[in-house]
Amino acid sequence: MDLLNTLVEKGLRRETPTREEALAVLATSDDELLDVVAAAGKVRRAWFGRRVKLNYLVNLKSGLCPEDCSYCSQRLGSKSEILKYTWLKPEQAAAAAGAGVAGGAKRVCLVASGRGPTDRDVDRVSRTIAAIKEEHQDVEICACLGLLTDGQAERLKDSGANAYNHNLNTSEATYGDITTTHTYADRVSTVRQAQAAGMSACSGLIAGMGESDADLVDVVFSLRELDPDSVPVNFLIPIEGTPLAGDWNLTPQRCLRILAMVRFVCPDVEVRLAGGREIHLRTLQPLALNLANSIFLGDYLTTEGQSGKDDLAMIADAGFEVEGTDTTTLPAHRADALAAAGAGCGGHGGEGGGCGPCGDAAPVDAVTAQAVAADAALAETVPAEAVPADAVPAQAAAGATVSAAAGPRESHADLVAVRRRGAGTDLPPNA
Repeated sequence: MDLLNTLVEKGLRRETPTREEALAVLATSDDELLDVVAAAGKVRRAWFGRRVKLNYLVNLKSGLCPEDCSYCSQRLGSKSEILKYTWLKPEQAAAAAGAGVAGGAKRVCLVASGRGPTDRDVDRVSRTIAAIKEEHQDVEICACLGLLTDGQAERLKDSGANAYNHNLNTSEATYGDITTTHTYADRVSTVRQAQAAGMSACSGLIAGMGESDADLVDVVFSLRELDPDSVPVNFLIPIEGTPLAGDWNLTPQRCLRILAMVRFVCPDVEVRLAGGREIHLRTLQPLALNLANSIFLGDYLTTEGQSGKDDLAMIADAGFEVEGTDTTTLPAHRADALAAAGAGCGGHGGEGGGCGPCGDAAPVDAVTAQAVAADAALAETVPAEAVPADAVPAQAAAGATVSAAAGPRESHADLVAVRRRGAGTDLPPNA
């Protein structure tokens, strides 16, 4: 049986692929790309149908971070000409969140630069969550405030935060090459604190920082072990003034392979197409919706994204639909586990020990059976000769970086627009 059929079957059973299989996905050729997308798309539809969840970022505090993360425009010593401002007031943050909700966002992600929040910062964010939920009761709130200390996760959860985001970003072996002011273990600890407090964990990666295929597989397998409910896949935005400003290592085809590999390794998890999709996937963005079931709407923290209107048009044109607040995002087994932990279902604004729509979710076996039946007619899109299971290219087995034949692109700063609107400005947001 060929590799892709094997991976589809494993994805429908929630079975982890082997490292060799994951490496083989990254090493497939451009001629095989549509077969890879079709195969991973079957797994995506089995667990999430054709729904796309919309998320919206609100940058509560921008710039002046004491950490030295090489990819970040807010880092210590950054020469990036980004917006810099201190904490937004709760009413300002609520107004910014409202723009995203009006555009269809189901989740609002509250982000603040810095190593981690002080207790006073947690109080600030708690007031902000209250202000947002007063106006938008059903919206999910995900906090992203850096490294947490004892008791902070519980306080955020009690204040109404449904989820907490803290990305692993890259493999443990290469983490020290990207950041020196904190460790990979610090990040893992924060994700586990959020889970222990009963919040839905959100943790992902950044691709395009010069990592090898083996590094990508390592970080995705680490995420599988950590078991977050959502995995954002970011593609490095090489912002002028950061150490990685010249790292243009990605092609649209490689981005799709990475997303497919993540979907095969984390089949029943909300895979979110995150930062950098516009500049790296470009005209192939609609294909990525067959792999990811979640995207960010509008702008990012310090850079501009595609307009919200264009995002919505892209989703409709590709044959997908925006997920409503009355729909549970996660498959039933994940939603039930979150509800039992007291975090609601993780798919809409419910809090406490569960919420109404969770009881209406179809059993996993039924969802899978429906998807398998619906996809039966597409079986020919994954030809048996596509990639033999035992044919792992030597370069993938060795963990070599697989890039475009022409190598890294020259710097294209013109593709990166620094955000000058939305939260922290006098201009209306792009949502």
